[in-house]
Amino acid sequence: MRDIIILACTECKRRTYNTTKNKRKTPDRLEMKKYCRWCRRHVSHRETN
Repeated sequence: MRDIIILACTECKRRTYNTTKNKRKTPDRLEMKKYCRWCRRHVSHRETN
């Protein structure tokens, strides 16, 4: 039931992380603060399609 998703930086729009999530428990888009190596700081990353 876990699907692979891609996280993209909200500042520079680069796709930097891959992770999995349970679509039944979290049907909305996932958002977490992670390090972006192009922005060189911790910024919010949002799930892309």
